[in-house]
Amino acid sequence: MEIGIILLVIAVIFITKSVKVVPQQHAWVIERLGKYNGTLTPGLSFLMPFIDRVAYKHVLKEIPLDIPSQVCITRDNTQLQVDGILYFQVTDAMRASYGSSNYVIAISQLAQTSLRSVIGKLELDKTFEERDIINAQVVQAIDEAALNWGVKVLRYEIKDLTPPKEILHAMQQQITAEREKRALIAASEGRRQEQINIATGEREAFIARSEGEKQAAINNAQGQAASILAVAEANAQAIERVAAAIRQPGGEQAVQLKVAEQAVNAYSKVAADATTTLIVPSNMTEVAALIGSAMKMVQLPK
Repeated sequence: MEIGIILLVIAVIFITKSVKVVPQQHAWVIERLGKYNGTLTPGLSFLMPFIDRVAYKHVLKEIPLDIPSQVCITRDNTQLQVDGILYFQVTDAMRASYGSSNYVIAISQLAQTSLRSVIGKLELDKTFEERDIINAQVVQAIDEAALNWGVKVLRYEIKDLTPPKEILHAMQQQITAEREKRALIAASEGRRQEQINIATGEREAFIARSEGEKQAAINNAQGQAASILAVAEANAQAIERVAAAIRQPGGEQAVQLKVAEQAVNAYSKVAADATTTLIVPSNMTEVAALIGSAMKMVQLPK
């Protein structure tokens, strides 16, 4: 009975040592008698008890790593307090096991030294403007060295850039001055545009008034010309009708009568004016002679 229990215990130990179940996104490094033998992938695997052993276990997921805050000096000798976060992934379990004694510490230290080197090439203003460039250069510098450690650096992000208080105060004053400058420029541009609009409106109004006056003068001239033409045409038609009437039988006698009536009316008006001295011809035949002369002036050839 005791032998059976011993055998059962030995069997359980053998099964425990030989059967291994690797979780998803994990990799286990196996050593046989102290030498690298292989890497177990996710799933069920079998080992040789007491000969093979699991030496290292690696997680293949993306791992975030906080980079400790450090002081970096820019190209223009300004100190910056910088901290960031690094994302990496184990791609080769064998290299991650034997390439470095502690690849996490190695990556962290390399990220700090690379960041100091990159920021040291930039001026203070550029460090705030070119964060993406800084991140890319840090990733490139780390990734080249991390290949021997079986690690792939995916990205690096700067979390905070903190200059000294004096620099922050000077930057705030610079920003305030720049905003005031922009406000003055905007106000002057507004006044300039206002003056341009007023001048343009006055010019257009003057042009409109002059065009209106010009059109009014043209219309007035055309109206006067049309009026004169109409009067002239009416006079011509009247003269033509009078001439045509004179040519009719009895026309000359009618004209003589009309001229005589006008002469008599003229003498009557002159005589009615108290301030006018009227000289009457001694011989009334002269009046008839005057009428005859007027008839000769209006007489038309037959």
